Amino acid sequence: MAWENPSNEAVKKILESAKTIAVVGLSDNPERTSYQISKIMQDQGYTIIPVNPKIDRVLGEKAYDTLTEVEGNIDIINVFRRPEFLPAIAKEAVQTECRVFWAQQGLISQEAYDYLQKREFTVIMDMCIKVAHSVLV
Repeated sequence: MAWENPSNEAVKKILESAKTIAVVGLSDNPERTSYQISKIMQDQGYTIIPVNPKIDRVLGEKAYDTLTEVEGNIDIINVFRRPEFLPAIAKEAVQTECRVFWAQQGLISQEAYDYLQKREFTVIMDMCIKVAHSVLV
């Protein structure tokens, strides 16, 4: 089955109920899109959890090497990695309690989508979380 995003109403509910966003691939470089979008979401009240083995801290938060090392609850897994990395990140995501996998604008993987759908995840792909938040919330 071809990937398909949830309805705008479902996306709105996710954004309204979420408190914590784990950002896979979050850069500590303020010039990078992942940093800018995460900063905006942090300013909107979300707790940002950086997941990037190359950094120690960003946006005032401790960075984790992997999703499975994150301490505490994750409401949304937001991914800023190239599409070829999505299947591996999906396999890591299922080892967490989180059930929302969000791949940023331009990122699509049918393989990751199929894998996550079989494991009862809500999957959002090729959509900017900041844009969705500004339009829907």
